[in-house]
Amino acid sequence: MSAASTSATRLSGIVNCTSDSFSDGGQYLDPRAAIEHARQLHKEGATVVDVGAVSSNPDADPVDPETEWQRLQAVLPALMQEGIPISVDSFQTATQRRALQTWPLFMLNDIHGFSDPSLYPDLRAASCKLVVMHSIQASGKARRESWDARKAGPIVDAVRAFFDKRLAVLSRAGIDPGRIVLDPGMGFFLGSEAQNSFQVLQSLATLRREFELPLMISVSRKSFLGSRLNLPIQDRGSATLAAELWALSQGVDWIRTHDVRALHQAQAIWLAIRQANAAQTPQV
Repeated sequence: MSAASTSATRLSGIVNCTSDSFSDGGQYLDPRAAIEHARQLHKEGATVVDVGAVSSNPDADPVDPETEWQRLQAVLPALMQEGIPISVDSFQTATQRRALQTWPLFMLNDIHGFSDPSLYPDLRAASCKLVVMHSIQASGKARRESWDARKAGPIVDAVRAFFDKRLAVLSRAGIDPGRIVLDPGMGFFLGSEAQNSFQVLQSLATLRREFELPLMISVSRKSFLGSRLNLPIQDRGSATLAAELWALSQGVDWIRTHDVRALHQAQAIWLAIRQANAAQTPQV
């Protein structure tokens, strides 16, 4: 991977305006806390702030679209007024539609890859980037279910097949592929087996090359890291950074993370090392 591709990897900072997100539930449910946290993430190096108002972890409670909307409405206008680029993380069509029709979003992030055809006219009319994420769950939040490779094939093949299908459908709907960012999913979105996430991480460069579209990775504090090292959520910072640096080395275009400052600093040093090596390479 070239130094240029490393420097081009952009960061998406996570703000969960929820009561039950797996790592920070309740911390940013108060709009004032969410706004301040978003400001800080942007200051620390996040190109975009990804705001979610419904948790998708297996233990989360359902949240109706109106409550989700009210949570977003209490936070996003203030951030947009300050010029902070915003991504909305939502898998509920009603919320997605209202967000597209109300705000000039930078990005819309859907854990089910925009599977509802009724939203396609709104997607087509918008100009924001669209994060098409793979999940073994066809709808709703993540669930603790196994991916049985014996019956369904390797998980990386499932990711490929999902992307092929979603890209074909969205193309037929008239949505510009240049707006699409692919996310293979991580953790329980790939099944309850931690090895699935490691296999997908190992295949990032291949997926990026095969689809020739921007790739986003979100490994931050996830269960597969904790299970490998027997770590509670609050102690997964180093493991998260290791996985994120691997993704960086594979040329991903976006990394979605809770700890923007640590990754931004690590990225800067990584790039400095690569640039120093390039400067010392004799010219032929």
